[in-house]
Amino acid sequence: MSCEDLVCAGCAHPVAEGRCPRCRAYRERMHQNAFGGLTPAIFSLLLIALFLTLALKHLSGA
Repeated sequence: MSCEDLVCAGCAHPVAEGRCPRCRAYRERMHQNAFGGLTPAIFSLLLIALFLTLALKHLSGA
């Protein structure tokens, strides 16, 4: 989910526009990601790739 999809409860405008202090604060919080900018989808793909790599290594006997 991105801030373009959210509507502010304070001013009833899109959060992406940042019209009020609450919008601006939430937009900043949404753009600061703990994983260095990785979206949840990319993070999930990386975990799946790691799992598949380990599974193939285990099945090949190495």
